[in-house]
Amino acid sequence: MKKIIYPVLALLLMTSAGCEDKFFDINQNPNAPTEESITSELLLPGVLHASAAKMAISYDFAAHWLGRWARSGTYGQSLPLENYDITTTYQQDEWSGWYDILKDADLMEKKATESGEAFYAGTAKVVKSIGFMYLVDQYNNVPYSEAFDIEGHILPSYDKGEDIYDSLLVELDEAAALFASAEVTPAMETADVVFGGDTEMWRKLVNTQRLKLLLRQSEVSGFDPSATLAKIEADGSGFLESGETAWVSLAYAQNENKQNPYWNAYKETFSGGSADDFNRANNYVLNKFVNNDDIRYQYFFSEARTPVNGKLYVGYDFGLVSTDPNEPKAANSSDVAGPGLVQSATDPQWLFTSVESMFLQAEATQRGWLTGNAEEAYNDAVRESFMWLGVEDAVATADEYLEQDKPIVNWSAASDKIELIVMQKYLALVGINNFEAWADYRRLGVPGDVPLSLSESRNGKEIPKRLMYPQTEYNYNAANVKNEGAINPQTSTVFWDVE
Repeated sequence: MKKIIYPVLALLLMTSAGCEDKFFDINQNPNAPTEESITSELLLPGVLHASAAKMAISYDFAAHWLGRWARSGTYGQSLPLENYDITTTYQQDEWSGWYDILKDADLMEKKATESGEAFYAGTAKVVKSIGFMYLVDQYNNVPYSEAFDIEGHILPSYDKGEDIYDSLLVELDEAAALFASAEVTPAMETADVVFGGDTEMWRKLVNTQRLKLLLRQSEVSGFDPSATLAKIEADGSGFLESGETAWVSLAYAQNENKQNPYWNAYKETFSGGSADDFNRANNYVLNKFVNNDDIRYQYFFSEARTPVNGKLYVGYDFGLVSTDPNEPKAANSSDVAGPGLVQSATDPQWLFTSVESMFLQAEATQRGWLTGNAEEAYNDAVRESFMWLGVEDAVATADEYLEQDKPIVNWSAASDKIELIVMQKYLALVGINNFEAWADYRRLGVPGDVPLSLSESRNGKEIPKRLMYPQTEYNYNAANVKNEGAINPQTSTVFWDVE
């Protein structure tokens, strides 16, 4: 359920209208939902769906910047996507989109706390930990502690990114405790469209999200993850493992506004037309697969609808403006909704995949944060990628791939094991989680050879380090956003980006 309560303009309008509420009461629609009538049970499915959709389809810009996707030959140059000249209006729905979701999650938590429904309160905290992480990862300091205090702080101040991360870890501690004590009713099982009320699975997701927040900070000087790692171990639930992807299983259907979000955005409209002729395979990642005997490109990308000269898989160079009239067009190239990602409008939508979780564990193990054998954890993560995509004879095919004597895949041949793990994570999450590639590139510089845009108007700019605050903040929350100082996406970093 989407309610535009933030940014500030809407808050101002609501407040001004509130001065005459007795007059306007006579015109209230008794069938319209109000915050008083909305329950956690009603909010949870929508919050989970919106969160999964946001993570799956909102980060095409990151896919382009990090060598996964490129503009098809059907379109001309796309700016500022391809020249990195980021403005206050570029991707501004990242801000409003996440705050809309988080407002609903915050309301759900308040409702659940009032009614004593620990399960709903726990799910709300998990969603808030994900959403606020994404906001910090794109903007650094953002409204957090005052974000939803409409009566007390209609113009919310900004909290520091590192403080928000600390608070999110506390929220996840509380979520774990809530799930451990929650009494789950049949209504909760129905409303939970991810795990069907399985609190152990929610605790696994809590631990996986904890680990993700810790690894984001891996390069911060003096960072010590030991306290949170001890809590994860004490919890005893572990992490999302093989076959344990958090799927949103709503009744998706081939109808308007009801399709699987990824299918609807990148494959087909509800009427059967092409949903996306813009995004296509990037030659950088396509060559990484093809040149290393990695069959997964056939699962991340689709065969060309109309092949030219027998070429089934065709990509593009990011930012290149071609003058060749015979350049392949959208129909002659590979779309980004391959059969390993989505096969129909009715598929469930991933929220947090087992693949990502297992690569997080592999990196943490190599760092000595988790016990176990790092090489085995890495190999298992690669195998999980092949299995998740539905590769034929997945384990045998993955093992054959792992046995190659190439530094991009072979554990023994790689001089930097962290770089190896993160590079394979990059390859495994094409289209699945495009944001992670941008985060890991800023955190670790991986992939180290990703090409910059070929746009002639790039003028020396490189892959942005962050987004600009949206123009709405400069318009309606000017004093607080001004306190953040001058922002330059080329040089201003989020707190964990210390490279």
